[in-house]
Amino acid sequence: MGKVKYILLDCDNTLVQSERLAFEACAELTNEVLEKHGKEVRYTTDQLLEDFVGHNFRGMLKGLQQKHNFTMTEEELEDFVQRELGAVTKKLSEKAVECPGVTEALTKLKEQGYPMAVVSTSAKSRVVASLEKAKLDQFFPPEHVYSAATSLNPPSSKPDPAIYIYACKELGVKPEETVTVEDSKSGATAAMRAGIPCIAYVGIYGIEDDEKKMNDMAKLLTEETKAAAVMYDWKEFQDCLKKVEAKL
Repeated sequence: MGKVKYILLDCDNTLVQSERLAFEACAELTNEVLEKHGKEVRYTTDQLLEDFVGHNFRGMLKGLQQKHNFTMTEEELEDFVQRELGAVTKKLSEKAVECPGVTEALTKLKEQGYPMAVVSTSAKSRVVASLEKAKLDQFFPPEHVYSAATSLNPPSSKPDPAIYIYACKELGVKPEETVTVEDSKSGATAAMRAGIPCIAYVGIYGIEDDEKKMNDMAKLLTEETKAAAVMYDWKEFQDCLKKVEAKL
């Protein structure tokens, strides 16, 4: 039995309840894009979450073009990505709250001497705004926030494992010496492809009163992305961590 050398954490809907807030801002801009390209379809926040949870806005716009058969110029895409970042960052800096029990769990990890970093698909400024509003920035100095949209050139998005591989390299650890927490299929797939043991956090679906979704995600993340443990509440993190460390 070994000890994990670094704890890597997803941010959106794992540390901070931010995904719904972000998708509210996204829906407006998504519908503007569709209207501009003469498409009749419109998305609600819920429909966007259903189709694109775990993706950043750039990835979402690429997916929409494929799904609804239209093409955006690179310039137009960049313009919408920047507008979305501004809208979402503003909303999160006003309304973001932590997922229940996160501060307690991270405080204990800090006392135990585990170093921690955030590894997110979202733009760094958005992640930092969420962490600050939820008062979690005490655990993550900005240099320990890695973003697939900001830290990589060219930008990427989970399920591409590039951001995990980059973060491990920067932190000087091997992927298999770390553990991460993810709430979505795209995030857990990125961890699996990078060779990082993943704890699946499904508690966020319970907070949104969707017990079926919570159980479905637990099954999906265990079976399809080989999650090492499932966590329904942050109180269970220590037990999940022991399960991962028992295999090291």
